[in-house]
Amino acid sequence: MKLSTPRWWYVREGAPAPVSRLLLKPVSWIWAAVTARRIANAKPVDPGAPVICVGNLTVGGAGKTPVVRELLRRLPGAQGLSRGYGGSEPGPLRVDPQHHTAADVGDEPLMLAQDAPIWIARDRVVGARAAAKAGAKAIVMDDGHQNPTLAKALSLVVVDGETRDGVWPLGDGSVFPAGPLREPLAKGIARADAVILMLPADLAEPDPGLLRVFRDKPVLVARLDPAQPPPKGPQVGFAGIGMPWKVERALKAAGCQLADFIPFPDHFAYDTGALKLLADRAELFGAGLVTTEKDWVRLPPEWRDRVTAWPVRAAFEDEEVLERLLAPFR
Repeated sequence: MKLSTPRWWYVREGAPAPVSRLLLKPVSWIWAAVTARRIANAKPVDPGAPVICVGNLTVGGAGKTPVVRELLRRLPGAQGLSRGYGGSEPGPLRVDPQHHTAADVGDEPLMLAQDAPIWIARDRVVGARAAAKAGAKAIVMDDGHQNPTLAKALSLVVVDGETRDGVWPLGDGSVFPAGPLREPLAKGIARADAVILMLPADLAEPDPGLLRVFRDKPVLVARLDPAQPPPKGPQVGFAGIGMPWKVERALKAAGCQLADFIPFPDHFAYDTGALKLLADRAELFGAGLVTTEKDWVRLPPEWRDRVTAWPVRAAFEDEEVLERLLAPFR
C-alpha cells in the first residue's frame, strides 16, 4: 500500500510536529548510515558517455523530471536514463511510447520518451552502457544522486523552493522516514555541482534563508510554467505525485475553475475504485477531469480521452549559467 507524503515533514526546526517524528528518528539514523556506507564503498563506473545526474535531496517530487526533459531538449544527441520505478521491466530497455505502458516501464520514462530516447534499467551501469553503445553523446539520468555506481560528469540537485504557509521544503533536517531528506543535507549538497531551485510560477523570489543553505554552490532558479492553459469550464483535478497539493495550487494560479481536487499517493496506479470516484465527482459537478502528464500516462487507454493532461515545463531564469554548465556536453 502506498502512503501519501506527510505534510509534517516540511516544517522547520522548532515548529510543532507529531510524535511520529521522534519515534521514527532511530530508523532515520539507520537509513542515513546505510546510505553513507554505500556511497563511501562504491567504485563508480565510466559507462562510455558523460553522465549528467538530475537528483533530489529529498523524497518526493521537486520538479526533477521536467528538468530532465528540458536538458534533453537542450542537448541534441543526449539520451535519458531512468530506473523505471513502478514498471515491471528490469531493462536495459529503450522505451517505446507506442508499445510500452507505465506498468511496463514506469510513468516518468514513458512521459519523457514522447520527446527523446529514454532507457530504463534497474542496474544503472548496465542501462548507461546500453545508451552509450546506442550512440548517446551524453546521458541525462533521472534521479540517482544517492546512487554511487556511475561516474557523474555533472551532478545537479533539484530542490523545491516553495516556502509559503509555514512550509520548509527541507524540513527540520531529519532524514527519511522522520523527515523528507534522503541523506544528511550537508553531505548531499557537498556532492552536487549546482542546485536548481524550483519555484512556483506565482512566487516572485526565493527565500534568502533557503539560499543560504547552499552556501557556495551555484543556484539556478527555475519555475514550472504551464506549457498551455488549463481546460475551460469547471474541472475536477487529481494527481498522484509526491506533493499533489502543489498541482492544485498551480491549477488555481493558472485560472482553472476547480470544482474539486483529489490527491493520490505518488505513482498511484489508477484502479477501478479510483476511476469510479473520479467519474462520480465529475458527474456531481458537471465538470471535466484534468491531471498531470505523469498521471495521464498511468490511466487506462480508454480513460485518456476523458481526461485532459496539463503539461508544465522547467523554465530557467539564468540561461547563461545553465548554458555554461551544459557546454562541455554539446
